[in-house]
Amino acid sequence: MGVAEIDHPDMSLLSLKQISKTFDKTQAVADVSLDVERGEFFGLLGPSGCGKTTTLRMIAGLEKPDAGVIEFDGRDITNLPAERRGFGMVFQNYALFPHLNVFENVAFGLRARHTSKPEILERVNSALDLVQLPGYEKRRVDELSGGQQQRVAIARAIAIEPALLLFDEPLSNLDVTLREATRGELRELVARLGLTAVYVTHDQEEAFALCDRISVMGGGRILQTARPRELYEQPAQLSVARFLGRNNLIRAMRLSSSKSDLGEFKTLDGGHTIRVPVGELDLAPLNQPCILAIRPEHVVIGSGNDNTANALEAEVREINFAGATSSIKLDANGLLLEALTLEADGLSAGDHCSVVLPPERISLLKNE
Repeated sequence: MGVAEIDHPDMSLLSLKQISKTFDKTQAVADVSLDVERGEFFGLLGPSGCGKTTTLRMIAGLEKPDAGVIEFDGRDITNLPAERRGFGMVFQNYALFPHLNVFENVAFGLRARHTSKPEILERVNSALDLVQLPGYEKRRVDELSGGQQQRVAIARAIAIEPALLLFDEPLSNLDVTLREATRGELRELVARLGLTAVYVTHDQEEAFALCDRISVMGGGRILQTARPRELYEQPAQLSVARFLGRNNLIRAMRLSSSKSDLGEFKTLDGGHTIRVPVGELDLAPLNQPCILAIRPEHVVIGSGNDNTANALEAEVREINFAGATSSIKLDANGLLLEALTLEADGLSAGDHCSVVLPPERISLLKNE
């Protein structure tokens, strides 16, 4: 099974330029711009109501933006009808036709394109083989499990050999075990076919596992676009850090005016002086409150000395065993921190220990 030919190898395949959409005076999407590269598995991640599905529907041609431009392969497709875009879409509720069998469901888009019968047969069988459902052609879709129905929906999307594949929360109705297994299969399938995909989800773990790059959305806007590890370890602003969860968020104020890469900050809780990499001075004006973030797994326990940067003395408040890791709640003179460790190193509640916040692991969040 092939894919659509691409004519411009040096440009983004999909570009959204300042697109907006309003429903009944409520702005669902506001001034969104992004680029998706050829062959990329791109994610739109955010909570319910953040505008990610509306953005996907505008890409698909199911909604028309009130403002802005959508370009695909160098062409303006903003006003192009959905059926002429050549995109495949997989919905959260599968959107299968219960009165049609598996073969007819997968063949639906091909028939709409007036594909010849021999080619329909070949493409449907190929698509069902790719999603591991050979021999299911005559089965009724209401006789299939949720996982099998989702595979039929994916087969229907890839059977048309789409120029772009769009996913709207496609795994959210599956149980946890099946969802995790399907993730890997889906990623492998898209890569094997050489497709470009845009994937909408509210599940950060799912986005991290599947996507090459991710745009985090909130309030109809893109808050940050980055690769999964960068998003996880270096959130750019407070709302991203809060959405991605489990960050130590430290209220602080910048003290030094040095032009060096490390700036000195004083924590508002505990009064500690800590050093933090500062790439852009305007992110932390002198004597103005700011937020620092560090992941619990980057908080180091028990290895500090007088010469170690950001070494603090702390009291262990609580230890929670969580299988592979233990969560240790710490109080550093009023600065409350969480550390995740593989072992609790013999610590107990009430013990005192050294805690290190490695400077290179601390993010300075953009003021909002």
